[in-house]
Amino acid sequence: MEQINKSTLELLSDLKKHNDRDWFLKNRNRYLEAKLNYESFIQAVINGISAFDPILKDLEAKSCTYRINRDIRFSNDKTLYKTHLGAFIVKGGKQNGDRYAGYYVHVEPGNNSMIAGGAYIPPSPWLKLIREKIDEQGDKFLKIIENKEFVKIFGQLEGEKLKTAPKGFPKDHPNIEFLKLKSYLVTRMISDKEIIGKDCFDLIIRASKAMKPLNDFLNDY
Repeated sequence: MEQINKSTLELLSDLKKHNDRDWFLKNRNRYLEAKLNYESFIQAVINGISAFDPILKDLEAKSCTYRINRDIRFSNDKTLYKTHLGAFIVKGGKQNGDRYAGYYVHVEPGNNSMIAGGAYIPPSPWLKLIREKIDEQGDKFLKIIENKEFVKIFGQLEGEKLKTAPKGFPKDHPNIEFLKLKSYLVTRMISDKEIIGKDCFDLIIRASKAMKPLNDFLNDY
């Protein structure tokens, strides 16, 4: 069974303290070991999710994982490296994150790891279609997000909201709070103890299975 190594979490913790090029180059082998461990874990997760979400079959971890280097060209924060490892498991790989809802696996020390997913700031045309679908199929949507297993793992939907009703929808719409959302996200935080534990893989697969009906709803457009 694949799992995240303690040494991977330790590398990320040390990187947070020594976020500079010299330190990174001296510890490059440690980073490469952590990267390999994480990618192996993500590949196992992809294969596990594919059993109930076959559209992800044959997807490779390398097309889902993000680089450790930060893009600092247009940022005031000139920190060179991310202090987490992230992967967005979605049809066609991470570059399709603005087209499809998927599954996000984040490893970060300080009890900041998570299994998350859904649609993050979908572009206007997609967002409009999601809202129209909630308007037309509100009962189906509520059934998904009020499912016992879904609520047990994720609690409730997250995402920034508009202050008023979106254009084309009445302020007294029965599902107005969901129509106001600009993202449709779920998150289950994972402690440091859990992320390196032998049960972490099963937790992520279980959470992904509970998330799938939401992703299907968001992707059916």
